[in-house]
Amino acid sequence: MNFKRFISLVISVAILLYIYTQIDFANLLKVFQNCDRLMLLISLAMVIPITLITSWRLQQLVPRRTLGFLEANRLILGASVLNMILPSKMGDLAKSYFMAERSNISGSLALSISIFEKACDLLSLLLWCVFGLILYPAKDSLFWIMTAGVAIGLIMGILLLSSQQFAELFFKLGIRIAPKSIKTKLQKMQAAWGEMHDYFWHNKQQLLLITSTSIFIWFLHLLQIWLFILALKAVTPFIISLALSPLAILAGLLPLTFAGIGTRDAAIIYFYQDYFSQATGAALGLLCTSRYFIPALIGLPFLSQMLGAVNQKTKDNYTKSD
Repeated sequence: MNFKRFISLVISVAILLYIYTQIDFANLLKVFQNCDRLMLLISLAMVIPITLITSWRLQQLVPRRTLGFLEANRLILGASVLNMILPSKMGDLAKSYFMAERSNISGSLALSISIFEKACDLLSLLLWCVFGLILYPAKDSLFWIMTAGVAIGLIMGILLLSSQQFAELFFKLGIRIAPKSIKTKLQKMQAAWGEMHDYFWHNKQQLLLITSTSIFIWFLHLLQIWLFILALKAVTPFIISLALSPLAILAGLLPLTFAGIGTRDAAIIYFYQDYFSQATGAALGLLCTSRYFIPALIGLPFLSQMLGAVNQKTKDNYTKSD
């Protein structure tokens, strides 16, 4: 574990300790004891269709469908494990190495596919967040600021994906002002982004299929969180949850804590404070964390394959540098 990962783990533990000192731990246990167990089982089981549809989307992204459905599932689940233990979503990078090896495509195209996949996920999340915030009834100045911020992020992301000229300008500006340690990464991403544009925009039908599938996948994610709320016997309208849960997920994406643990929990308790107790919010935070741990646990058998791909790529790069 590197130093940054250790610090993020410490911050996560510190936030959780603070949260649990503010609530009675017995109340948290009581929330789980009184939950609707059938609804809890159904909501947890939604990990399965979400993973299967995500794997099918990855299969559609690879040229000539050279990636099998079972192989796509292994890649998704293996990346889930690595994303839990490696910094900066390195599991997705390892997935691109392994994809190139198994699908007989170039490493740069595999990286482009991974970038496009993650971009679609983020934009779909932002889209649902904007939709929910627009319909959210109790808007104050903070929510208008958040709505504006999320909308700007969504527009910027759409421009980056749809306009190669805008993307070039964005990366050139970023490379110019970025520290030296980040410039090389941005230059590599700029090249991969250009290849991604060339690959995906030549087939508008496939682009529509992938984007609509991504929006549906994130609808299922947000539906799962609402079902968690129902399982905990809390009352929150679906539209309200559609506005608030993406904000909590975005908070968990901040590179401050280990796998978003802590920041996501605190955001859930804060945003949902008008709808249920802190103990219920803490329970919902644990269930939201399970959305990441369950696929990671299922993907453990595929971890050695993913690490082998990373090690081989590292050796190849080292040999080339010599």
